[in-house]
Amino acid sequence: MQQLIVVKIGGNIIDDAVALESFIEKFAAIDAPKILIHGGGKLATEMATTLHIPQQMIEGRRITDEATLKIVTMVYAGFINKNLVAKLHAKTCNAIGLCGADANIILAKKRTTKEIDYGFVGDVIADGINVNFLKLLLENNTTPIIAPLTHNGNGQLLNTNADTIANEIAKAMSTHYQVQLIYCFDKKGVLQNIADENSVIKLITKENIETLKANKTIHEGMIPKIDNALQAVASGVYKVVLGHALDLNKIMKGEAGTVIK
Repeated sequence: MQQLIVVKIGGNIIDDAVALESFIEKFAAIDAPKILIHGGGKLATEMATTLHIPQQMIEGRRITDEATLKIVTMVYAGFINKNLVAKLHAKTCNAIGLCGADANIILAKKRTTKEIDYGFVGDVIADGINVNFLKLLLENNTTPIIAPLTHNGNGQLLNTNADTIANEIAKAMSTHYQVQLIYCFDKKGVLQNIADENSVIKLITKENIETLKANKTIHEGMIPKIDNALQAVASGVYKVVLGHALDLNKIMKGEAGTVIK
């Protein structure tokens, strides 16, 4: 089965021009079909401040009212997405910028909870990934660059978590490819000791995850990332790796990051 690399980057790389250039070079050099999913960075918040539109974050999730939806669409699917595409073309990577509404790539439904009204925030529905279209792009040597926006099929855009999109795309594509999902963040991997950047846990499995949670090695914001990764592996994804974006070439060689398998 052919390999597919699905990479997710967050705002910490997008907001750092020097780090982004380094990442782009490493991503472009991957000699396999690949997909990049990106987060939003600080630009949406900066634009909202400039336009005097109040922003509310709950547990790291942006409450997305109508005005905020316009901003994140312009920033995520506009400037950030096309900036990444342009930079990749400069490295001879044939990239195309998309969001979930394009070619019906990602169908979602508006999140509904009794506790919090997240506004126009979406959760990807079951079988909501247009696998055939993504496969068509990959087979024609085109690399999709996907912004964290989806749609509901009835004309409504939805702001959707980029980690979740990466997870859902990786799972859906695993029916056709041996998928490696790489979550890039600002650490070298999951750390045994948060104060020691080099104390990377090399391997996490469903057998040792509960021990790591119980002794607080993994806690707070890292738990949903690991749980999502284990779910992806259980759903057919070959391997998930968490590591630093600037170690991407080492991650590809198996020399860096935390493997969840």
